[in-house]
Amino acid sequence: MKKAYLTLLFLLFHLISITAQNAEKKCILKEEFIDNNLSIPSVHSPTIAETPKGLIVAFFGGEYEGHSDVGIFVSRLEDNKWTKPTLVVDGHIDENQKKACYNPVLYQVPDGELILFYKIGENVQDWTGYLVRSYDNGLTWVYPEKLPNGILGPVKNKPILVNNELICGSSTEKDGWRIHFERTPDLGETWSKTANINDNGWDIIQPALLKHKDGRLQMVSRSRNEAIVTSFSNDNGLTWSEPESLNVPNNNSGIDAINLNDGRFLMVYNHVKAKESAYIDRKRTPLNVAISNDGINWNMNLTLVDLLMKEYSYPSVIQSTDSMVHIVYTWRRENIRYVKLDPSKI
Repeated sequence: MKKAYLTLLFLLFHLISITAQNAEKKCILKEEFIDNNLSIPSVHSPTIAETPKGLIVAFFGGEYEGHSDVGIFVSRLEDNKWTKPTLVVDGHIDENQKKACYNPVLYQVPDGELILFYKIGENVQDWTGYLVRSYDNGLTWVYPEKLPNGILGPVKNKPILVNNELICGSSTEKDGWRIHFERTPDLGETWSKTANINDNGWDIIQPALLKHKDGRLQMVSRSRNEAIVTSFSNDNGLTWSEPESLNVPNNNSGIDAINLNDGRFLMVYNHVKAKESAYIDRKRTPLNVAISNDGINWNMNLTLVDLLMKEYSYPSVIQSTDSMVHIVYTWRRENIRYVKLDPSKI
């Protein structure tokens, strides 16, 4: 009798769990790979944007991260299908020297061109910032432009436009992990940068930027402090408050966050702490979506993937003109996964 009762109890809990998972996933409208037959050995760090002609995704790929053959690939959503990824830039510094490309970031200028920021270097400490522009929604790209010395551009997440000035969340990993912000009033022609905001022991990089209704800017960032870290600016990103940790775990892996049209904030991240090195594949899982009304208190509302093997990481997220949310992320370094969400159902 006791055994039958325990079995019934187990089945009941299992049914409740399945029902909850199905309800949680009702907001997911579409999930697919960018390319079901991707021939690139290793891919990582996708970025997504909406052009007047539709969605576009970029990522870096090649033999492995850091190999000199790694370039930036682009795929566009045409007739509801992703085009075959094509190489748009490689790591050529000159005719005789070539290094790896890293961390592309797409930004669609309102009523203007599409900009692709990226980095070239033997490793992160050796990075030089570059950008390339497209005037036909990502079909063709003009010659790459090297950014000024000391300017990297947005290191992972998209910039935001404030008072006709593009503000880019940037960071360095030499002599500690440090975040700063870079600004350009003319879409990459001239630049300025802030001081580091965390010369105080916080190990943080790769900020994502949010706008509040009261005019404040907020950054949320990856950290080696086992939590997502935040800071605020009251002067359009010139100066920033002392960083502080949020009650949201972080496994030392990239995150992204956006403002939603309904006034909420949405963040995509790995909802797990890392007790050991985050570069162990199994530490970059699961991948989750959280919602907040104030940027401080976040509720984990959705699990995109929860598999023990490999990694599911480095998300990029946007909200399109039809209010749908679009996410891309690294799937096991083998492919790029795309997810479309209806945020009204989260």
